[in-house]
Amino acid sequence: MAKAKVPKRPTRDEFVLEEIGNQLSEAFYETSTIVLTVWGREEPVQGVITAMDSRTGKVHVETSSGLDKVPFMDIMNVSYPRN
Repeated sequence: MAKAKVPKRPTRDEFVLEEIGNQLSEAFYETSTIVLTVWGREEPVQGVITAMDSRTGKVHVETSSGLDKVPFMDIMNVSYPRN
């Protein structure tokens, strides 16, 4: 039985990754609510960053439904919610 082909995560250059990292750091220190577009997920993740774990490479986001640990490399875009 053949494996189903899963689309590969798009590659991004170091400047894009650095910008995402800067946006996440700023939101973390300001305890701002953010919206993350995450590769492979239909719905964006909205919440407040509670921790950034460099060991596992995951960003911990407190959402309305609980804690969500999002892999840094899967974050495609960081934005702020519209009011």
